[in-house]
Parts: sequence; structure tokens; C-alpha cells
Amino acid sequence: MSLDEIRTLLDRHARSARRNGPDGTTPVDGVLVSRVDRSDPPAPATSGTVLALIAQGSKRLVLGDRVLAYGPGEYLVASVDLPVTGQFVGATPEHPALGFGLTLDPSDVAALLLRSGTGPTPRATGGPPPGIAVSRAPDALLDAVVRLLRLLDEPRDRDVLAPLVKQEILWRLLTGEQGRAVRQLGLADSSLSHVSRAVQWIREHYAEPFRVEELARRTGMSPSAFYRNFHAVTAMSPLRFQKQIRLRQARLLLATHPRDVTGVGHRVGYDSPSQFSREYRRQFGLPPSEDAARLYGAVRAAEDAGES
Repeated sequence: MSLDEIRTLLDRHARSARRNGPDGTTPVDGVLVSRVDRSDPPAPATSGTVLALIAQGSKRLVLGDRVLAYGPGEYLVASVDLPVTGQFVGATPEHPALGFGLTLDPSDVAALLLRSGTGPTPRATGGPPPGIAVSRAPDALLDAVVRLLRLLDEPRDRDVLAPLVKQEILWRLLTGEQGRAVRQLGLADSSLSHVSRAVQWIREHYAEPFRVEELARRTGMSPSAFYRNFHAVTAMSPLRFQKQIRLRQARLLLATHPRDVTGVGHRVGYDSPSQFSREYRRQFGLPPSEDAARLYGAVRAAEDAGES
């Protein structure tokens, strides 16, 4: 069975990847492997634009007001890089969570659509698909993942064959349940791509105030259509999305500047220290000063361990 072989290959290659670094990268560009042997508390992260397949264990993601859970034989497609909170559930050293990832490049999607003769087509009605969704992996997709993972053991073949198998995986996604989301990832004029550009603008200007009407104009949509499409993709309003980015960036800064809570709050766009403290505590469960001290201690401990 394909899933059994995927588990075996992932377990071995994830152990090897962990020895070379924490990011799970492999010799095949864009292919990621992961092995998680404990269930840490939910942690904030960004999704990237990615296919993520679970071979063993389960994971829970929170995006705005949506909760997504997926387990063995299920895959997630993130067609927009979004702020999420994630947690592996029930992972232990005896039964670790094992996952496969493939970065989705819009240019690869566009090229495959052109080669297949199926795009571009008129924009779909009914609004854009969600930025993140989960489906059951068909056998053809699992089979392609197995063949791609096998190539990690075949240096002579992988430079030639890996791009072909990656293209097959992308085709399976395009023709599968989440094909609409993947397709819109490669279309420059899709509703999803317009929202993605707005997401990128907020990420780059998160500390600046903005008016939703102005951001809608940048995307070429009316304010009502922009608000509706943005929420459909991100499960958040534009202003709530900005708040998520601000608070996550503040947490990164506080890990290295724990005594400058007021300064950090101002750098990420908060004029009111009390509002910053209130919203930070609501998001992360601790006041920024307490969380900063804890984060700083963790950073120093990691640095000391690396030097020893």
C-alpha cells in the first residue's frame, strides 16, 4: 500500500534531514519531510503556498474562525501564505507524526495550465476558494508521492526524474478536489490572486494604518467584493489579518528585545501601549513583558546548547 511505503520513506529521510537542519529540506527542490515525536502546544506559523500530506498522526490548524484537522492519507493545500496556529495531535516517539510537503510555485501552475491547454479561462463565479482546505488523497496522488520520495535514494536519477514527478503531483492536484484553488494560484487575474496581492501588501506594510476602500482599489475590486473575497480566502477581515501579522511580528521582536515592550509595540503599529498589551495577551495568553522574558530565556538556552 502506498501510504505504508510513504511512512517508511518519510521516517528514514526525516531523520536524515533533521541531522542536516531543522527545516526538513531535501535534495529535491521544494520537497519537505517532517517527523514530529511530541505534541507541543499550538504555535503560530505561516502556511506558505504548499501541499502538505500526512502519512501518520494528525494535525490541527486554526485560521481565523476556521479549524481544520487532517490525518493519515489526507492532504492540505494552502494557496495563499496565511498566518495559522498549528499543533500535531498525539505525537509520541513511538508513534511520531510523519508528513510530506511540496512547495507550490504559481509559475509552475501557470506553465502546466498552458501546456495542458486548459487555461486561462473566465473567472469562476461564487467567489474565490478558501486559502487553505483539506481533502482525502486519491491513490494516484499517493503513488506519485511514493515515487518522488524514492528518488531521494537515487542521486543519479533524481535531477532528471524529480521535476517530472513533481509536475505529475501538481497535475493530480489540479484535477482533484482542490483543483480550483490550485488553478487560481496560477492565474494572474483570479480572485484568489487579487486577495493574495492584498495579503502581501499587508505583510509588507503591517505597521501602517490603511483604509479597506483603498486596499480594495489596489486589487481592482469594489470594497464590498474585496471584503467578501478576502474573508472567503483568509477567514478574517483585512483589519483582523493585519492585527495577526502585527502581533506575530511583535513576538519575534520581543524574543531579542525583551525589555523594550513599548518600543516593540510602537514599531509594529500600536500607538497605545495599553491596547498593545491587551491584544497581545488575548492572542498569546501572557502579557508581552512576561512572554518576552520567557521567549528570551528560550533563545538563550538554545544558543547555549548550540555552543556546547
